[in-house]
Amino acid sequence: MRRLPLRLLLSAAAAFTSPAGRAASRRGWSAPPAPHAAVATAARADLALLSPRRGYSRFASGFTPLEPKPLGSILDVERAKGLSPEHLVAAWDDYHLGRGHIGASMKAKLYHLLEQRSATCRHFVIPLWRGNGYTTMFMQVQMPYMIFTGLEDYKARGTQASPYYTVTHYTEFAETKDTVLIRGDVVFTSKLTDSEAKCLLETAHSFYLNDVRYRLVERFNKETHEFEFKDVLQVLNMPTM
Repeated sequence: MRRLPLRLLLSAAAAFTSPAGRAASRRGWSAPPAPHAAVATAARADLALLSPRRGYSRFASGFTPLEPKPLGSILDVERAKGLSPEHLVAAWDDYHLGRGHIGASMKAKLYHLLEQRSATCRHFVIPLWRGNGYTTMFMQVQMPYMIFTGLEDYKARGTQASPYYTVTHYTEFAETKDTVLIRGDVVFTSKLTDSEAKCLLETAHSFYLNDVRYRLVERFNKETHEFEFKDVLQVLNMPTM
């Protein structure tokens, strides 16, 4: 397949290098309502206690990710309208290689399923394997955005915890090309590598799009007493340690 010349894509600065972006990073997560007390005080609690209680999804309502980049600042949208979906995705992927950002895409049908499922299940915990063990990430979803931070940071600071990683889904070509473009920005490179960020995005999508895995997301958000973190480790083939 012919690769589209990269001049299609505009030169784009990192999402958080502008003064506004740095200020937003210092502010941490935007100011939604305070988290459930069981979460905010769970520094030594079992992971089951971190599952949102009924009504807890209000935590994510109204939040704004850190200075998301509009698609037009990355892509020449007008020119892209004349491209095939394959050429558009190829150019998008090529542009993000080696630039410190994560580029991906998905079919519109999958995006709509993700949007539908995340509307009532906005939070989850995902283990990220490192060396001989794993670290656990806490995520919140309000499409078209996803935000990830370390679970320990979230337990210690609640909604003031700074995001490690933000993801934006761009739906401008969902109807015309059956394609949703995805961009991930690592906010703190000391906390998360590009390869870890890519793995985290793929894993997060899988928990919302795979019927078996989504059942665990539902338990975490709606059936707290039935949620077991070991079940998450099991489906990811990780040792329970």
